[in-house]
Amino acid sequence: MLSDKPLASEWPRTPRVVNGVPHLRLLSYNIQGGIAARGYRHYLTHSWKYVLPDPERQGNLDRIAQLVNDFDLVGLQEVDAGSLRSGFVNQTEYLAKKARFPHWYDQTNRNLGIIAQHSIGVLSRLRPTQIIEHKLPGFIPGRGTLSVRFGEDENALVLFIVHFALGRRARLNQIQYVSKLVSDCRHVILMGDMNCRSDGVEMGLLLRNTELREPIHGLYTFPSWRPYRNIDHILVSPTLHVERVRTLNYPFSDHLPIAMEVSLQAVNLPDYPSAAECA
Repeated sequence: MLSDKPLASEWPRTPRVVNGVPHLRLLSYNIQGGIAARGYRHYLTHSWKYVLPDPERQGNLDRIAQLVNDFDLVGLQEVDAGSLRSGFVNQTEYLAKKARFPHWYDQTNRNLGIIAQHSIGVLSRLRPTQIIEHKLPGFIPGRGTLSVRFGEDENALVLFIVHFALGRRARLNQIQYVSKLVSDCRHVILMGDMNCRSDGVEMGLLLRNTELREPIHGLYTFPSWRPYRNIDHILVSPTLHVERVRTLNYPFSDHLPIAMEVSLQAVNLPDYPSAAECA
């Protein structure tokens, strides 16, 4: 049983502006619909939680909300937009309200009606100036990327949240698609569950097709109880300076979250830092 005690932060708060330069705290987390997992056996013994409501789910979401409260931009994967299994709770909205994020948005990519609404989401302390939903190519539909822009001109910051397919062929097609989106932007953060390793063919293609970089390779996130695969990533354009990055040992899902702090010398963020202050 997971404890309900307050979390001891693994990611201490830092000033949002240091020597006149704005800093952003980023988090990417696949939350598995709010389902906690402590071993492979739970995929079988807890399989009913993927279709039916679970009284422990809200407590787990509350723990996730406590974690994300320390960050400015959060990309979520495997959230439910409000179906039977989540108790008809939009989990992105729930986390936003619980952690006092003034801005949130979710994109449902596989809508199974009352059974499940598979989505990705964003929580933000900055006010977005544009949000675009993109459907990713694939033989089996149901994957997408969310593009969130902060600012109006060419110096705006653009966040992409992705959850790529399990199959390599589909991932390669999806990376080709996302590469074109990224190449049109100067200041980019790309985060999510990419289902491929840092040294994989797909990641190599993404890095060759764009100017994105991954500051640290081999941040293992899956499975959360014994991580040995690095399939969750945060990539940034060379205009963003990475101050620190690491996985966080909060096993509230079958993935661990990745946290990063960046400084934004060249980025034009209107109303920053006042817009990013916690409520």
